Amino acid sequence: MRAVQRRVGYTDLVNMPDDGRRYEIHGGELVVVPSPLPIHQIAVLRIATRLDDYGRRSGGGALAAPLDIVFDEHDVLQPDVVFFRADRRHLVQPRAVTRAAPDIAVEVLSPSTAGVDRGRKMGLFAHYGVPEYWIADPFGLQFEVHVLADGAYEQVQVALPGDTVRSVLLPELTFPVADIFTLP
Repeated sequence: MRAVQRRVGYTDLVNMPDDGRRYEIHGGELVVVPSPLPIHQIAVLRIATRLDDYGRRSGGGALAAPLDIVFDEHDVLQPDVVFFRADRRHLVQPRAVTRAAPDIAVEVLSPSTAGVDRGRKMGLFAHYGVPEYWIADPFGLQFEVHVLADGAYEQVQVALPGDTVRSVLLPELTFPVADIFTLP
């Protein structure tokens, strides 16, 4: 006889005692999100700042983790950074959990999470219709832009330190890769 593990849902997550860890739920499986390294957080802060500055000019909004995006009861992710365009910003309520897919989801890779960010999470973002997915790699010093096409992501840009990142969804949003990965 085999033990069957019960699927975990967002309600379970909310009711868990605070143990200081961050969690996501992938298909009903509870996943511990390890604490990132400083290089990761530097990149997150810089990307969030670029998106926040753009949002202030355009009426959109950027948010950084930890922040639950509840796609459904059994799929709850914490992207490193998300962006909602002006016409969808109303979907983010300051005092309520966010239950809408962002327009852009950003993951900054860490050695411990790179496989999940490029695999399972990328698949979930595509499944729930996130139009643009960015992957920033502070170890490989590259920045990838992926655009949703026919239910899957198509890589449209791999930018290196001398290049400029260009959003497809927000064509007026550009920034140098070097600004994201240069250490203080």
